[in-house]
Amino acid sequence: MPDTHDPPTPDTAGPDATGPEAATTSTTAAVAIPPEEKKRIVNRLKRLEGQVRGLQRMVDEDRSCTDILTLLAGVRSALDATGDAVLEHYVERCQADFASGKGDFGDLLAAVKLAR
Repeated sequence: MPDTHDPPTPDTAGPDATGPEAATTSTTAAVAIPPEEKKRIVNRLKRLEGQVRGLQRMVDEDRSCTDILTLLAGVRSALDATGDAVLEHYVERCQADFASGKGDFGDLLAAVKLAR
């Protein structure tokens, strides 16, 4: 039985999965993020990766709960900001699709729900 803290794998992800597996099965089109913004997003994600490793190290070193929770709050905030940047580009693309009569409100709503 998988650990409840492990991310779902393709064989354990259910129909309501919201992890990376759910994103790969989406019917929405890819978002064309301008190269400079893509670089900023990737750099944010790399920084977040380092912060998460720092959290693991803090737990291993038995650091104070306040220190761990403070960094965790920062990671959460930075991750939300990164998601907002990706969503912004998706909404811009949807706006163009709606203007041309090709917009799908269901796709837009699904993306917004994923971003919350």
